Amino acid sequence: MSIELKNITKQFGGVSAVNDVSFTVADGQLVALLGPSGCGKTTVLRMISGLEAPTDGEIFVRGKRVNDVPVQKRNIGFVFQGYALFKSMSVADNIAFGLKIKKWSKPDRIARVAELIDLLGLKDLENRFPHQLSGGQRQRVALARALAPKPDVLLLDEPFAAVDAKIRQELREMLVNLHHELNVTTIFVTHDQEEAMEVSNRIVIFDKGRLAQIGTPREVYEEPASEFVARFIGVMNVLDCEVREGVARYGGLEFPTHGVTDGQRLRIGFRPYAVQVSNDLTAHRHFAVLRHTYFLGVLLRLELELPSGLIIRARMSKEEYTRLHLTEGREVSLQIRQYRVLAREGESLPPEVSVTHSLPLSPGEGI
Repeated sequence: MSIELKNITKQFGGVSAVNDVSFTVADGQLVALLGPSGCGKTTVLRMISGLEAPTDGEIFVRGKRVNDVPVQKRNIGFVFQGYALFKSMSVADNIAFGLKIKKWSKPDRIARVAELIDLLGLKDLENRFPHQLSGGQRQRVALARALAPKPDVLLLDEPFAAVDAKIRQELREMLVNLHHELNVTTIFVTHDQEEAMEVSNRIVIFDKGRLAQIGTPREVYEEPASEFVARFIGVMNVLDCEVREGVARYGGLEFPTHGVTDGQRLRIGFRPYAVQVSNDLTAHRHFAVLRHTYFLGVLLRLELELPSGLIIRARMSKEEYTRLHLTEGREVSLQIRQYRVLAREGESLPPEVSVTHSLPLSPGEGI
């Protein structure tokens, strides 16, 4: 195991920024620490690096407890959000800085710098200074500098936050390719859900200094452990329903449930892709009016209003939308073919409650 955190807590002036956090990162994994601003993810990253000391708990890197090991002896590469390049040094000298500190020989430094310049697409930029580079180029230099000493672990704090959308996408793809090439254990902090889903093997989600869920991108998207995770990862319709006769009801919609007593209130969540829409009003039992269509490229998001006034969101491909001849203002029928019972914040569901429910997809309908 490359990294292990055991019951880590960090307090600043009596306020807990991180509260009893435990998780592991296996060798070669690319893990995202995800959550809203102020949730504790950057503090966790800084404690792993040694830039902050935990108030309580233990941190292990490659099986060795490092709580009392100084930053420079942890063999960890760190890429800061603001690059932190040395303004008076060239690209090559910035990359070689850590190698000089570790007393690599000059021939070895030259060879390693040349290797990383080629690997990160920095050819012909060796003699430029940071102010002569674009934001994307500066980020590549910062990454090369962190990788130069061949660290056991690479840490990145919001690595792509300072560049525009196009460059950010290019850097994401570069990071994935680089990880496949070098297989270095990597942890990066982000508040961008799409970035975490696209880049990482596993996602560690934080909420107010605590762990909310750990899982693969697919697991946290399709099997959110709480209402917070469901709302934070992607788009989800969440309804506050009351259970009567084994069915959770809200706004004219009904959701069969198991293991829940009558009168209890439940949070029911379903993704837009789980809403099956048809232009045939006899196809499904629920009806709605298509109020608005949002164009998202290859997909469309639909805003549907039920007779009760409830607004829900659906999703379908451009091809499906065209095939069904849908237009705003048109009445459609719908069913929700998959939904999930969600735990409220700070609560957990009883073990007898069936969490995930699915209905069969009607032939030729939905996506």
